[in-house]
Amino acid sequence: MGLRERKKLRSRQLIMSAAVEQFDRRGYSETSIADIMNAAGLGVGTFYNYFASKEDLLFALFERIEGELIELAEREKHSPLAALKVINDRTAALLDENKFVLPLFLSASEHSDRPDLWKKRTRPKFKPVFEAIIERGQSDGHIRADVSSALIAEMFHSIYHSAALSLMPIPFQTNVQLKVQLLIDGIKSNS
Repeated sequence: MGLRERKKLRSRQLIMSAAVEQFDRRGYSETSIADIMNAAGLGVGTFYNYFASKEDLLFALFERIEGELIELAEREKHSPLAALKVINDRTAALLDENKFVLPLFLSASEHSDRPDLWKKRTRPKFKPVFEAIIERGQSDGHIRADVSSALIAEMFHSIYHSAALSLMPIPFQTNVQLKVQLLIDGIKSNS
């Protein structure tokens, strides 16, 4: 990679890091492109060399988080049940580190009947990875086969919504871990 490419990559990473910081501090809707670029130490015009809009930047951040989870799932060589626990623990940590993400997904799900940009672009890309792990567990007898892998994967995803809306006086990650363990206990095969 040449100097120019490294500089472009560094600028893109600076913008994304500044966006995470600003979204966490101000909230997504209250953060302007100027806020992001000021925090990155770059001019506002530079933003458009990398992203078409603030929404485009947001989806790049979503894709980065999803990419990390997909890589983790592909590296995970434990039993399917252990893999589900590890991946869910990391997902909870990522959501806790990037607090702006979950409210946006919750907001988008409220409008899931609209075939607009949010519905198309916020559909999780790592859900098929969860389904593949569950199907592997079902085929090797570790996970109940009487429930569809799609339904079980959806149940894992709904844990984050539930934990985000919970009024229990426990941290988000702990809430997720307790619910994941209950779900794992419920899908274990009795054989």
